[in-house]
Amino acid sequence: MFPGRVDTVDARDRRGQETAITGNRLTSWAFAEAYGAPDADTAEGTALRWARDRAQEAGLRPVSPGTGDALRLLAAASTARAVVEIGTGTGVSGIYLLHGMRPEGVLTTVEIEPERQQFARQAFRMAGFPANRARLIVGHALDVLPRLTDGGYDLVFCDGSRLECLECLGESLRLLRPGGLVCFTGVFADGRTVDSRIQPAEVLRLRELLRAVRESKELVPALLPVGDGLLCAARA
Repeated sequence: MFPGRVDTVDARDRRGQETAITGNRLTSWAFAEAYGAPDADTAEGTALRWARDRAQEAGLRPVSPGTGDALRLLAAASTARAVVEIGTGTGVSGIYLLHGMRPEGVLTTVEIEPERQQFARQAFRMAGFPANRARLIVGHALDVLPRLTDGGYDLVFCDGSRLECLECLGESLRLLRPGGLVCFTGVFADGRTVDSRIQPAEVLRLRELLRAVRESKELVPALLPVGDGLLCAARA
Protein backbone atom coordinates (compact mmCIF):
# COMPACT_ATOMS: atom_id res chain seq x y z
CA MET A 1 0.00 0.00 0.00
CA PHE A 2 1.13 3.55 -0.73
CA PRO A 3 -0.92 5.87 1.49
CA GLY A 4 0.99 8.95 0.37
CA ARG A 5 0.21 8.25 -3.26
CA VAL A 6 -3.47 7.59 -2.50
CA ASP A 7 -3.66 10.93 -0.67
CA THR A 8 -2.07 12.64 -3.66
CA VAL A 9 -4.49 11.01 -6.09
CA ASP A 10 -7.44 11.92 -3.85
CA ALA A 11 -6.25 15.52 -3.69
CA ARG A 12 -5.95 15.65 -7.48
CA ASP A 13 -9.45 14.18 -7.83
CA ARG A 14 -10.85 16.83 -5.45
CA ARG A 15 -9.10 19.61 -7.38
CA GLY A 16 -10.48 18.21 -10.62
CA GLN A 17 -13.99 18.05 -9.17
CA GLU A 18 -13.69 21.62 -7.84
CA THR A 19 -12.47 22.83 -11.24
CA ALA A 20 -15.39 21.10 -12.95
CA ILE A 21 -17.88 22.61 -10.49
CA THR A 22 -16.41 26.06 -10.96
CA GLY A 23 -16.47 25.65 -14.72
CA ASN A 24 -20.08 24.47 -14.64
CA ARG A 25 -21.08 27.42 -12.47
CA LEU A 26 -19.43 29.89 -14.82
CA THR A 27 -21.11 28.21 -17.80
CA SER A 28 -24.46 28.30 -16.02
CA TRP A 29 -23.96 31.97 -15.11
CA ALA A 30 -23.12 32.83 -18.73
CA PHE A 31 -26.19 30.88 -19.92
CA ALA A 32 -28.42 32.74 -17.45
CA GLU A 33 -26.97 36.10 -18.49
CA ALA A 34 -27.77 35.41 -22.15
CA TYR A 35 -31.09 33.63 -21.56
CA GLY A 36 -33.50 36.52 -22.10
CA ALA A 37 -31.51 38.42 -24.71
CA PRO A 38 -33.70 39.64 -27.60
CA ASP A 39 -32.92 38.59 -31.15
CA ALA A 40 -30.33 40.88 -32.66
CA ASP A 41 -32.55 41.78 -35.60
CA THR A 42 -35.50 42.98 -33.50
CA ALA A 43 -36.04 46.64 -32.67
CA GLU A 44 -35.20 45.95 -29.02
CA GLY A 45 -32.05 44.02 -29.88
CA THR A 46 -30.86 46.69 -32.29
CA ALA A 47 -31.56 49.48 -29.79
CA LEU A 48 -29.80 47.66 -26.96
CA ARG A 49 -26.73 46.96 -29.08
CA TRP A 50 -26.60 50.60 -30.20
CA ALA A 51 -27.03 51.89 -26.62
CA ARG A 52 -24.33 49.53 -25.31
CA ASP A 53 -21.94 50.73 -28.00
CA ARG A 54 -22.59 54.35 -26.97
CA ALA A 55 -22.04 53.41 -23.32
CA GLN A 56 -18.70 51.79 -24.14
CA GLU A 57 -17.60 54.87 -26.06
CA ALA A 58 -18.53 57.04 -23.07
CA GLY A 59 -16.65 54.79 -20.62
CA LEU A 60 -19.85 53.68 -18.91
CA ARG A 61 -20.74 50.24 -17.64
CA PRO A 62 -24.40 49.53 -18.46
CA VAL A 63 -26.40 46.80 -16.77
CA SER A 64 -25.65 43.27 -17.92
CA PRO A 65 -28.27 41.33 -19.93
CA GLY A 66 -29.08 39.25 -16.84
CA THR A 67 -29.57 42.36 -14.73
CA GLY A 68 -31.73 43.85 -17.47
CA ASP A 69 -33.86 40.70 -17.55
CA ALA A 70 -34.35 40.91 -13.79
CA LEU A 71 -35.40 44.57 -14.02
CA ARG A 72 -37.85 43.80 -16.81
CA LEU A 73 -39.31 40.94 -14.78
CA LEU A 74 -39.65 43.06 -11.63
CA ALA A 75 -41.34 45.87 -13.56
CA ALA A 76 -43.76 43.37 -15.10
CA ALA A 77 -44.45 41.51 -11.84
CA SER A 78 -45.25 44.78 -10.08
CA THR A 79 -47.41 45.93 -13.04
CA ALA A 80 -45.41 49.13 -12.86
CA ARG A 81 -46.95 52.27 -14.29
CA ALA A 82 -44.54 54.75 -12.73
CA VAL A 83 -40.81 54.04 -12.41
CA VAL A 84 -37.91 56.26 -11.37
CA GLU A 85 -34.45 55.55 -12.72
CA ILE A 86 -31.41 57.20 -11.13
CA GLY A 87 -28.69 57.25 -13.78
CA THR A 88 -30.07 57.17 -17.32
CA GLY A 89 -26.75 56.39 -18.95
CA THR A 90 -27.29 55.74 -22.65
CA GLY A 91 -30.65 54.05 -22.15
CA VAL A 92 -29.78 50.36 -21.72
CA SER A 93 -31.52 49.80 -18.39
CA GLY A 94 -34.36 52.10 -19.43
CA ILE A 95 -35.20 49.85 -22.40
CA TYR A 96 -35.50 46.83 -20.12
CA LEU A 97 -37.65 48.74 -17.63
CA LEU A 98 -39.94 50.12 -20.32
CA HIS A 99 -40.48 46.67 -21.79
CA GLY A 100 -41.55 45.35 -18.40
CA MET A 101 -43.83 48.25 -17.50
CA ARG A 102 -47.50 48.62 -18.38
CA PRO A 103 -48.06 49.94 -21.94
CA GLU A 104 -49.24 53.27 -20.52
CA GLY A 105 -46.43 53.44 -17.95
CA VAL A 106 -44.00 56.34 -17.75
CA LEU A 107 -40.31 56.07 -16.90
CA THR A 108 -38.89 59.10 -15.09
CA THR A 109 -35.14 58.92 -15.58
CA VAL A 110 -32.57 61.28 -14.06
CA GLU A 111 -29.07 61.90 -15.42
CA ILE A 112 -26.52 64.59 -14.73
CA GLU A 113 -24.97 64.45 -18.24
CA PRO A 114 -27.33 65.80 -20.95
CA GLU A 115 -25.41 64.14 -23.81
CA ARG A 116 -26.08 60.71 -22.34
CA GLN A 117 -29.79 61.45 -22.19
CA GLN A 118 -29.76 62.37 -25.87
CA PHE A 119 -28.36 58.93 -26.59
CA ALA A 120 -31.00 57.37 -24.34
CA ARG A 121 -33.79 59.28 -26.06
CA GLN A 122 -32.62 57.94 -29.41
CA ALA A 123 -32.29 54.41 -28.04
CA PHE A 124 -35.86 54.49 -26.68
CA ARG A 125 -37.11 55.67 -30.08
CA MET A 126 -35.15 52.90 -31.84
CA ALA A 127 -36.73 50.35 -29.48
CA GLY A 128 -40.18 51.53 -30.55
CA PHE A 129 -41.29 53.51 -27.49
CA PRO A 130 -43.34 56.68 -28.02
CA ALA A 131 -41.76 59.87 -26.69
CA ASN A 132 -44.38 60.17 -23.94
CA ARG A 133 -43.27 56.89 -22.32
CA ALA A 134 -40.12 58.49 -20.87
CA ARG A 135 -39.64 61.69 -18.91
CA LEU A 136 -35.95 62.57 -19.05
CA ILE A 137 -34.70 65.01 -16.42
CA VAL A 138 -31.18 66.45 -16.48
CA GLY A 139 -29.82 67.11 -13.01
CA HIS A 140 -28.22 65.79 -9.86
CA ALA A 141 -30.35 62.98 -8.45
CA LEU A 142 -30.44 64.35 -4.90
CA ASP A 143 -31.69 67.67 -6.26
CA VAL A 144 -34.35 66.11 -8.50
CA LEU A 145 -35.75 63.31 -6.31
CA PRO A 146 -37.13 65.59 -3.56
CA ARG A 147 -39.35 67.23 -6.20
CA LEU A 148 -41.04 63.93 -7.13
CA THR A 149 -44.36 62.82 -5.62
CA ASP A 150 -44.41 60.96 -2.30
CA GLY A 151 -45.70 57.40 -2.69
CA GLY A 152 -46.24 57.91 -6.40
CA TYR A 153 -43.98 55.20 -7.83
CA ASP A 154 -43.99 51.43 -8.22
CA LEU A 155 -40.26 50.91 -8.68
CA VAL A 156 -37.07 52.91 -8.16
CA PHE A 157 -33.91 51.72 -9.91
CA CYS A 158 -30.63 53.18 -8.64
CA ASP A 159 -27.57 53.23 -10.88
CA GLY A 160 -26.01 56.48 -9.70
CA SER A 161 -23.12 57.44 -7.48
CA ARG A 162 -22.23 54.74 -4.96
CA LEU A 163 -21.28 57.46 -2.48
CA GLU A 164 -24.92 58.64 -2.51
CA CYS A 165 -26.56 55.21 -2.30
CA LEU A 166 -27.83 55.65 1.27
CA GLU A 167 -29.37 59.02 0.46
CA CYS A 168 -30.99 57.50 -2.63
CA LEU A 169 -32.38 54.71 -0.46
CA GLY A 170 -33.99 57.28 1.82
CA GLU A 171 -35.54 59.11 -1.12
CA SER A 172 -36.71 55.83 -2.62
CA LEU A 173 -38.60 54.87 0.52
CA ARG A 174 -40.43 58.18 0.35
CA LEU A 175 -41.23 57.79 -3.35
CA LEU A 176 -42.46 54.20 -3.27
CA ARG A 177 -46.02 53.06 -2.73
CA PRO A 178 -46.53 50.19 -0.25
CA GLY A 179 -45.36 47.04 -1.99
CA GLY A 180 -43.15 49.04 -4.35
CA LEU A 181 -39.62 47.92 -5.22
CA VAL A 182 -36.21 49.55 -4.93
CA CYS A 183 -33.19 48.09 -6.76
CA PHE A 184 -29.49 48.95 -6.66
CA THR A 185 -27.11 47.63 -9.29
CA GLY A 186 -23.35 47.03 -8.98
CA VAL A 187 -23.40 46.20 -5.27
CA PHE A 188 -20.70 43.53 -5.62
CA ALA A 189 -18.25 46.20 -6.88
CA ASP A 190 -16.31 43.55 -8.83
CA GLY A 191 -15.93 41.46 -5.67
CA ARG A 192 -14.57 44.28 -3.51
CA THR A 193 -17.67 44.42 -1.30
CA VAL A 194 -16.76 41.08 0.28
CA ASP A 195 -12.98 41.57 0.08
CA SER A 196 -11.47 41.98 3.55
CA ARG A 197 -8.68 44.23 2.33
CA ILE A 198 -8.85 48.01 2.77
CA GLN A 199 -11.42 49.40 0.33
CA PRO A 200 -12.28 52.87 -1.00
CA ALA A 201 -15.12 54.96 0.41
CA GLU A 202 -17.61 53.92 -2.26
CA VAL A 203 -17.25 50.25 -1.34
CA LEU A 204 -17.67 51.06 2.34
CA ARG A 205 -20.89 52.89 1.44
CA LEU A 206 -22.15 49.83 -0.43
CA ARG A 207 -21.53 47.73 2.67
CA GLU A 208 -23.54 50.24 4.69
CA LEU A 209 -26.31 50.06 2.09
CA LEU A 210 -26.43 46.28 2.22
CA ARG A 211 -26.60 46.35 5.99
CA ALA A 212 -29.24 49.09 6.07
CA VAL A 213 -31.51 47.28 3.61
CA ARG A 214 -31.12 43.94 5.39
CA GLU A 215 -31.88 45.44 8.81
CA SER A 216 -34.72 47.75 7.73
CA LYS A 217 -38.14 46.98 9.19
CA GLU A 218 -39.71 48.64 6.14
CA LEU A 219 -38.13 46.38 3.51
CA VAL A 220 -38.18 42.74 2.38
CA PRO A 221 -34.76 42.29 0.69
CA ALA A 222 -33.06 39.92 -1.73
CA LEU A 223 -29.56 40.09 -3.21
CA LEU A 224 -29.58 38.67 -6.74
CA PRO A 225 -26.30 37.34 -8.24
CA VAL A 226 -26.85 38.82 -11.71
CA GLY A 227 -24.37 41.11 -13.41
CA ASP A 228 -22.32 42.82 -10.72
CA GLY A 229 -24.98 42.21 -8.07
CA LEU A 230 -28.56 43.50 -7.93
CA LEU A 231 -29.89 44.41 -4.49
CA CYS A 232 -33.70 44.44 -4.46
CA ALA A 233 -36.20 45.14 -1.72
CA ALA A 234 -39.98 45.48 -1.50
CA ARG A 235 -41.42 48.18 0.71
CA ALA A 236 -43.61 46.51 3.33
